[in-house]
Amino acid sequence: MKKKIKNQVFWVGKVDWELRKFHGDEFSTHHGSTYNSYLIQEEKNVLIDTVWIPFAEEFVENLAQEIDLNKIDYIVANHGEVDHSGALPALMKHIPNAPIYCTANAVKSLKGQYHQDWNFHVVKTGDKISIGGGKELVFVEMPMLHWPDSMATYMTEDNILFSNDAFGQHFATDKLYNDLVDQCDLFKEAIKYYANILTPFSQILKKKLEEVLSLNLTIDIIATSHGVIWRDNPLQIVEKYSQWANDYQENQITIIYDTMWNGTKKLAEKIAEGIEIVDPDVEVKVFNLTKSDQNDLITEVFKSKKVVIGSPTINNTILHSIAGFIQLMKQMKFKGKKATSFGCYGWSGESTKILNEALANAGFEVIEEGFRNQWNPDDGRQIEAIEFGKKIAKA
Repeated sequence: MKKKIKNQVFWVGKVDWELRKFHGDEFSTHHGSTYNSYLIQEEKNVLIDTVWIPFAEEFVENLAQEIDLNKIDYIVANHGEVDHSGALPALMKHIPNAPIYCTANAVKSLKGQYHQDWNFHVVKTGDKISIGGGKELVFVEMPMLHWPDSMATYMTEDNILFSNDAFGQHFATDKLYNDLVDQCDLFKEAIKYYANILTPFSQILKKKLEEVLSLNLTIDIIATSHGVIWRDNPLQIVEKYSQWANDYQENQITIIYDTMWNGTKKLAEKIAEGIEIVDPDVEVKVFNLTKSDQNDLITEVFKSKKVVIGSPTINNTILHSIAGFIQLMKQMKFKGKKATSFGCYGWSGESTKILNEALANAGFEVIEEGFRNQWNPDDGRQIEAIEFGKKIAKA
């Protein structure tokens, strides 16, 4: 179970190869995930975080093979969410008086979830504990990254930042380190993780990154709570976060639609054609919402400078699939992105008006009235859809 990270610091977590959904069914995890827990065995023995509830008993049994549980001096709970704290109840049955270091909000979270009044020690940014050998653990509060209770822990001398959810990915691997895995897979999962989990908190994250960097900490390793540990140029992921937090966009336009009888699908393809005619350098991507993974689509929206959303009119409104996706985009609080709409209708034709209002309410700058087409688009209307695409490219 125990894998050496550096000196007397070990990984004691769990690789979850089978995980395909997270946060209930809110987040897709095509590559599984890991729950990274760390054991420090200096003069003081410290456990940093645990694992998700389904693996709690396995975790405690394995941990007991690596260390006498009664010799654990401190537990650090960087975050109270169950994928990090899930094994605490099983562990604390063995060591009920072990001190747990966490933020004040984490005390609320842990008490609220497990209804236990454990030996909590509340810490704030800059607080520290000595673990022997001249080494200390220094705590840094990181509220809303991504819960109010979150914090990171820095180990001096070994220069390890236990970053919790920041800089992580849902990416199952037994290779443990960033330089040992496929880089395309790694950064695809890293940006998906940021786009879907941390985007709403980008402004907070920018300030927190500045605060952490101002501490002038030497960081040799970033030990995350999910996915790989960053040991090869660990600050590369910090640099990525700095980019992603700054109203990120690439030269990409994304078209997302749902359709009933393929009329709206035809429009999507013709709009894409028009965009490409005007701007052959732009990356144009077209997705049928119901045949795509919504978290992957949020990642595409995150990368886009413009988003074009399509729905036919049904019952004087839009398809509920599209309505739900726009609500999901609204939750992400995207900044600096433009959008417009399109859709077919048979009778009343309200969809584009409703779509544009919803997009504006979700924080997008609406750039065109939208393209409405009655019935199935004929050759003439398909040409007009191409022209609409050209307008989008020029806007």
